[in-house]
Amino acid sequence: MKIKTNKPGFEIIESSFGSSFYYSKYAEKLNNKSHVWHYHPEIEMVFVNGGSGKRQIGSHLSYYTDGDLILIGSNLPHCGFTDDRTGNKNETVIQMKPDFLGTEFLNLQETKYLPELFNKAKGGIAFGTETKKAVGERIEMMDHQQPFERLLTLLTVLKELESAQDYKILNASGFSMETQVQDNDRINMIFNYVKDHFHEEIILAEVAKMASMTTPSFCRYFKKTTKKTFTKFVNEYRIVHAAKLLAEKQISIANISYESGFYNFSHFNKLFKEFTGKSASEYRKELKSVLK
Repeated sequence: MKIKTNKPGFEIIESSFGSSFYYSKYAEKLNNKSHVWHYHPEIEMVFVNGGSGKRQIGSHLSYYTDGDLILIGSNLPHCGFTDDRTGNKNETVIQMKPDFLGTEFLNLQETKYLPELFNKAKGGIAFGTETKKAVGERIEMMDHQQPFERLLTLLTVLKELESAQDYKILNASGFSMETQVQDNDRINMIFNYVKDHFHEEIILAEVAKMASMTTPSFCRYFKKTTKKTFTKFVNEYRIVHAAKLLAEKQISIANISYESGFYNFSHFNKLFKEFTGKSASEYRKELKSVLK
């Protein structure tokens, strides 16, 4: 068996006309990057208005409900957040170079929060309900603003994000994907392999062989790079996919377990509860009340 060599695609981003950054608002499912793993030097802000879906940012995997607000650091690989089942109203994407306002401007007392926020975003930041409500409407308003007014709005939104209390850093401190993307194809191939084959049996020794490493060396390498074991990463990918199916498909939990790559139902139940804090049936019941 040979591992695929496709890497997360390097995306070239052009600023919006008359602007120092890129802004785009997509109706519902029209953003076509939901299945493309990609990266770019620009900081990326994504606001998903409503709906629920799966997110993969670096080695972090999770399922969001009631929309999403994410800040993704420079060169942090990620997939898109919406597809034809998400059920969101729209999706707004803003991308800016870390120094898009110039280094002198970023060193001012009034703007020193920006480099601090961008540095924190290296692990990916997910913001909570309060912050989504506070800035979501402003982010969407930018669609109708002229470039100067849009820039001012962006600065106020970034300031709000910097002072937000309801946030979570998605990847562990010291996460090194930024270096790996540029210097080492191996981790990229592993991520893509799991993405394409998580519903099948994945044998650690075979993956190590594909990566041209011994099994112990591979385990150390993967843990050092992602801050989690390979087995945990694969199981998390499967559990997040199961959470997505629980929300989107009216099929039995046993079938969801199988479609997510778990062939032992009791093992699936155990891991699902460890990962989410509730059983699959409890999760589905709670999700139905949230998505009504």
